Amino acid sequence: MCITSFGSIGSVLICVEGFFPVKQMATPMPDRQFLWNIFQGVDKDRSGFITATELQAALSNGTWRPFNPETVRLMIGMFDQDGNGTVNFDEFCALWKYVTDWLNCFKSFDKDGSGTIDKNELKTAFSSFGFRLSDVFYDLLIKKFDRNNTNSITFDDYIQACVMLQSLTAAFRARDTQQTGIIQISYEDFLIMVVRTMFQKP
Repeated sequence: MCITSFGSIGSVLICVEGFFPVKQMATPMPDRQFLWNIFQGVDKDRSGFITATELQAALSNGTWRPFNPETVRLMIGMFDQDGNGTVNFDEFCALWKYVTDWLNCFKSFDKDGSGTIDKNELKTAFSSFGFRLSDVFYDLLIKKFDRNNTNSITFDDYIQACVMLQSLTAAFRARDTQQTGIIQISYEDFLIMVVRTMFQKP
């Protein structure tokens, strides 16, 4: 089945176990005590809030390297309800569920179990989300998010790519009032759309 997660950037379609066959067992959502222990472990100053740097320490992209800082900042912006650049424990729990849902989605498309998604796997993923895009676009997307020069992207970069595509699509559809797939906008309106989409606060 599919569920829809609502963040500050709009709805994000998340595929979970049962909609696509997965090679690996779905990662369950841990209980609050487990998450509290993680939260406390990275909240070094015991402020009750964690920064992007502290959040990065709590996450792994599947290769035991820190999450992409850009992905971390993106998620902080999505779940930081009071706009102070940090997340409290409740926000951290919501963020962790968001990451877990995306992890299970990622696993369902990582057909070879490599821990990365290549161009063909990415095409399968986005096609299942309803996107019909050219090979030129996928080549560009892989080039943009492939930080390890493997012609594939890791889990944290996959999150960023999916959220970017979904948020830009939402901004486009808001202007495509006739649902023709074509919009006409001024240069400044285009810049405003991109900046608001990529850098907006909750």
